[in-house]
Amino acid sequence: MASIPVEVFHLSRDAQGTLHARIQQMVAQGILSGRFARGEKLPSTRALARHLGVSRITVSAAYTELVANDYLSARGRSGYYVSDEAPEPPRFAPPRPQAGTVDWPQKLTQRYADGPAFDMGRPADWARYPYPFVYGQVDPTLFDHANWRLCAMQALGARDFNALTQDQFDADDPELVEFIARQILPRRGIHVHPDEILITLGAQNALWLATQLLARGQKVAVEDPAYPTTRRLLHQVHAELTPIPVDADGLPPDAIPQGTRVIYTTPSHQCPTSTTLPMARRTALLDRAADLDALVIEDDYEFEMAYLKPPSPALKSLDDAGRVIYVGSFSKSLFPGLRLGYLVGAAPFIREARALRASVLRHPPGHTQRTVARFLSLGHYDTLVRRIGRALADRRAEIERAANEHGLTIAGMAPHGGSALWMRGPEGCDMAEVAQTLRAQGVLIEPGQPFFAGPDAPRNHYRLGYSSIARDRIAEGIARIAGAF
Repeated sequence: MASIPVEVFHLSRDAQGTLHARIQQMVAQGILSGRFARGEKLPSTRALARHLGVSRITVSAAYTELVANDYLSARGRSGYYVSDEAPEPPRFAPPRPQAGTVDWPQKLTQRYADGPAFDMGRPADWARYPYPFVYGQVDPTLFDHANWRLCAMQALGARDFNALTQDQFDADDPELVEFIARQILPRRGIHVHPDEILITLGAQNALWLATQLLARGQKVAVEDPAYPTTRRLLHQVHAELTPIPVDADGLPPDAIPQGTRVIYTTPSHQCPTSTTLPMARRTALLDRAADLDALVIEDDYEFEMAYLKPPSPALKSLDDAGRVIYVGSFSKSLFPGLRLGYLVGAAPFIREARALRASVLRHPPGHTQRTVARFLSLGHYDTLVRRIGRALADRRAEIERAANEHGLTIAGMAPHGGSALWMRGPEGCDMAEVAQTLRAQGVLIEPGQPFFAGPDAPRNHYRLGYSSIARDRIAEGIARIAGAF
């Protein structure tokens, strides 16, 4: 049989794991894809190690694992060969050409992909840009990898086997629900029973559940500007949207029109302007909701990032009538890829939300829920939040200093902290065009126009996130933004 030339082996820079695991994966993929056939000889450990620039011990460890898994066989002094027992690549018949006779626009009963793409100026490879002022991404240098790994390993143990492996149908991890009820929500002044809490796949999933149950065909008041995806969710349920322009104090309750059935708001940290609803307006908003017999969806994202002063009590904490549906998330405080959040509301609402969730995904993965429960209960979460807060406070001070030095206009910033500034460019400036210019210079910003409703939305606003950019890169990034103007 032929020998496989060493030149066909290349380690991907984007691959994860140890070197020997990456080599093992590289060889296994060659066999599974059919590029390496049974009986073909592999390069010697010495030759492959020299070609890849790694130690011979590393290659030997990878080959040994592949032999143990029947991908390779060792033949004495002859070397390593693709095993006769190695998995065979699937043999599929070539696909038949399709005539394409289905009229999909006519067949689809609901459209979700309509509308412009919305990436907020954040390409998939944003991390390779030297000046990424993007919002909502994690800084890996701040995350507690070691303790997270330990909690994940504990969640894999025999004690937690049932939580990990059983189909709980529509139930959530009781340890996680209990910690949210006893520790997380009381920090926002919220005191509820476990049957008033539902674990979700992030805040987005929570908002989807709420809009499906409460806003279908209803008249909904939405802040303007606001999170664009929320508007899309409401359009999907054919809600009648009324954009309410926010001012320096957030959403004005007296501007909410008669007939409104649902009010969507971000009172503690308005998205994207970062204004905070004063206490007087919070009580006025609840009074207005009572007058209208309306429900309120409170999106309380990023409340943990209060490193300058404590945040105001949540709107839900002032709600005696059960009108407020509260949405929280761990995505901003832990990492966005976690996709874990929670929905808080009256028991009848949560019961329906639980049933709707079960019809789509039953419940979030048990291992993820138990890992987060351990991370919270062992105190690692609070330590992480404090560490992130110190770093963000330092970066915020630097971005404010640089913005003032270069004459950039800060249109809004959260008084208690946060991780982004709402900016306003010169009049007549199209920040979408500026963003493209800056991207070519290694700078990423988020144009503000998609946050506004209507065709006449202002184009000179933009958002600068500082959770993902190192402090020592902020000044140069701000200088390049000023230069683009």
